[in-house]
Amino acid sequence: MAAPLFFFACQQSDVQKTEAFADRQTVPVLEVDSVTTLISDSGVVRYRISAPMWQIYDKAEPSYWEFVQGIYLEEFDEDLRVQASLRSDYARYLDKDERWELNGRVHALNEKGEMFDTELLIWEQKTERVFSDSAITITRDSSVIYGIGFVSNQTMTNYTILNPTGYFTVDE
Repeated sequence: MAAPLFFFACQQSDVQKTEAFADRQTVPVLEVDSVTTLISDSGVVRYRISAPMWQIYDKAEPSYWEFVQGIYLEEFDEDLRVQASLRSDYARYLDKDERWELNGRVHALNEKGEMFDTELLIWEQKTERVFSDSAITITRDSSVIYGIGFVSNQTMTNYTILNPTGYFTVDE
């Protein structure tokens, strides 16, 4: 009598598993735990990306990568010294649009040593543009600038603060 009950239990479990994977848009095709990857250009290492969790949703519309526990990116110069970095609590990469959406505590350091802190940062790789409509704090050597919204080039070295406030020195 125990064998038919066991067999029935297996069939029920298989049905539940099948139903769980019925909607491929909500299930990642790949899930990687504690990932670090290097990206090179012409044989020279240029970037390092680290994340506690990386999920790829290739069947979602639109398809995307998700970093639910945050992401950390470093950019290297030719001598492999870190020249810029970026960290956020959450990130989503829309692969078809080549668009990064970083949320939570977003902290970026550009090659000039300027620090950017905001809750939202969008990086459009196709247009090489970074922007946000959230509050932003930019810390420089001699000043701190606050504002709501900004637009920038992708290296965050040439930027415009929309609605700026703060104290800073002005060369006459």
